[in-house]
Amino acid sequence: MPIYALGDQIPDIHETAYVHPDAVVIGSVTIGAESTIWPGAVLRGDDGEIFIGARTSIQDGTVVHTTPQFPTTVGDDCVIGHLVHLEGCRIADSAQVSSGAVVLHNASVGSGAIVAANAVVLNNTTVPSGALAVGAPATIKPDKARQEDIKFAAMAYVAKGRRFSDTLRLLK
Repeated sequence: MPIYALGDQIPDIHETAYVHPDAVVIGSVTIGAESTIWPGAVLRGDDGEIFIGARTSIQDGTVVHTTPQFPTTVGDDCVIGHLVHLEGCRIADSAQVSSGAVVLHNASVGSGAIVAANAVVLNNTTVPSGALAVGAPATIKPDKARQEDIKFAAMAYVAKGRRFSDTLRLLK
């Protein structure tokens, strides 16, 4: 797996985290216990810091970047779907950002909230805890998130990470 230091910026990956061999981790990136980083994901901490909590999945093709002004923080037990773009934002514990969504500078997604597939959360937007953000630009629908689905998916990816860590092998 390509894991790169950039000058004195060195990734800190917990020993129980799973980083797929085709994911890329560069610079000031911290990845917590039992988190999973899937194929094609790029976590590039060159301009600032990226923090990924415990038991969080960063799925295939996702790009996590940062800015000098705003670190990118993803909490514990989060599900970050396929082809997501996170940049300089805060994702609280037990939140989900669904496939193809974008969350931009200084935006925050509260605990138990869901950003729907292909939604765009613009700069400085707050998605409150338990809310659902839909559309481009995102509109907020309070108390519409299915929080039990987030916890189930987060734990499924922890188990999947263990399976991949134990049994994935390159054939050619």
